[in-house]
This record gives sequence, structure tokens and C-alpha cells, in this order.
Amino acid sequence: MADRHRSPRPALTALAAVGGLGAAAAVWGIGIERHLYTVRRHDVAVLPPGARPVRILHISDAHMAPWQRRKQRWIGSLAALEPDLVVNTGDNLGHGEGLRGIREALAPFAGVPGVFVHGSNDRFEPSPRNPLRYFSGPSSRKPKATPIDTDALDRFLGEELGWADLNNAATQLQVGGLRVRAYGVSDAHRDWDDLDAVDAALVGMPKADLDLGVTHAPYRRVLDDFTARGADLLLAGHTHGGQVRIPGSPAALVANCDIPLRQARGLSAWTSGGRRVPLNVSAGIGHSIYAPVRFGCRPEATLLTLVPRE
Repeated sequence: MADRHRSPRPALTALAAVGGLGAAAAVWGIGIERHLYTVRRHDVAVLPPGARPVRILHISDAHMAPWQRRKQRWIGSLAALEPDLVVNTGDNLGHGEGLRGIREALAPFAGVPGVFVHGSNDRFEPSPRNPLRYFSGPSSRKPKATPIDTDALDRFLGEELGWADLNNAATQLQVGGLRVRAYGVSDAHRDWDDLDAVDAALVGMPKADLDLGVTHAPYRRVLDDFTARGADLLLAGHTHGGQVRIPGSPAALVANCDIPLRQARGLSAWTSGGRRVPLNVSAGIGHSIYAPVRFGCRPEATLLTLVPRE
């Protein structure tokens, strides 16, 4: 008979504890961690013997809104790292007026060599959606969206900063005394990648000291193609590193593309056709204004110091 009158307090206490942890996680992810910008640093041995080190600053997924002054100041401060080359893997804009913020953020990089590709948010504004859908699998490739002034963005990146447009294109640069050949595709998540156009752009372009393959979304088909072309280094963004991760877990919960979840953030090796090529997937600097949270996945840029192969 005594069991019938057992106090419900332990169960209520447990529920309260779970609720408290959830509330604390939300406060941390929404109010604190999404502003804890960090620079990841890696040495990557891909240069010819005897070459001097080359610093590549990899930035991605700023998803900039005009009022995000803290983010703008932090991106601008990265110029103090004195990179030899900036690689921008897209999704610069997160609002119809986001170009004002990107101008402020990237102005300190004028004159620094750079290359860029587009993500979908360089062409369309983000649209309101349930943030929990992010964890249900890859997002729709053809959502309804409002166009952004992509031409104005490209004029700023290409004409004012002097960066090369690698959207289904290729270019050659002199970086740190080395001849660099870079090629890239537009957002593969939207099926805007055109590898035939990359083929055409590379016709007559000689092999260089360093080959870079650049894409916004790290889909296998693109990474495999770039690896087969002889890329020495692959760079991508798009995944946000999962955006919300279980602390300490080596894998993301989601990647929003078909890359293995263990490779959705950071430096790893992409193996294809008997080659192993360094792959850096940036977790990105920002987030959609409709999903303002980071948990277990700080916003980031990456400084890759390329050094000679042994």
C-alpha cells in the first residue's frame, strides 16, 4: 500500500533538471557560442621541395546581415594574419542588404590575392523555415527564394578586392613566388556545378606548382573530379560543421550534403582514384538569420600554412 503514495518529486526533479539543461544549452548556443569566433590553424605539406611557406586564409559562410557589426569587425581583423591568398567558399550574404556588411568586413583585404565561389545565399535571400528541419536531412535544392544582387557582390569581390571568380571557371595566380592554378564550381547543392565548363577553362592552362580545387558544397562528385584533375588541396564550406554537434563527438550530426559526417568540419584527407588529397571543410563564420545558434561548433576561419612536401 505504501507504494501507491510514493512521492512524485524525484520524477519532477528529473524533468526540471532536463528542462534546465535544455534552457542552458539554448542560452549558450544562441547567446554565446555563435559569437565565439576562432581561427583554426593547420600546416599542410603540399608545396614543391624548397618552396617557402604560403599562408591561405579560408573563409566561408558569413551569412552576413547588415546589423552584424561584431562579425564584421572580426572578419576584418583577420587581415592581421597577413595571408598570401584568401579563399572564399561562398554564402557571403544572409540578408537582402548583407552586401553592406560584407563590404565593411572584407575591405581590409583589398590588394590581397583571392578567389571565390558562390553558395546559394550569394544569389538568393534565406527564407524562413523551421530550424529543426536542418536535422531531418539535406535541405531542398530548389526552395522558393528572393534574388539578391549577385552582380553587385561579384563587382565588389572581383573589381574592388581583385579576387578571381572561380564559379565553373579556372585561373592562374602568382602567390608567394609560386604559380598557382585554381579551379572551382558554383554551388553543387543547387546543382549549379558545371565540370564541363571547368574543363573548357583549363584548356591550354599549364600545370602549376600548386593546384587548388574550390567548391562551396563538398559533394563527392566534385571532390572526386578535382582529385582526378590533380588538385593538391581541396577547400569547401556549406556544412557549417553540422552547426549543432555533440561535444567531443568526431562526427557531425548532419552535413547537408553527401560528404561523410566525420569530414564535415576541419582538415582531413579525401581519397579517390588512388590519391589522397588534403581537404579542408570550413565550419563557417555565420548561420542563417532564421537559425541563430551554434552548439559544440564554434564559428571559424582557417589559416592553412602550406609547407614543402617531404
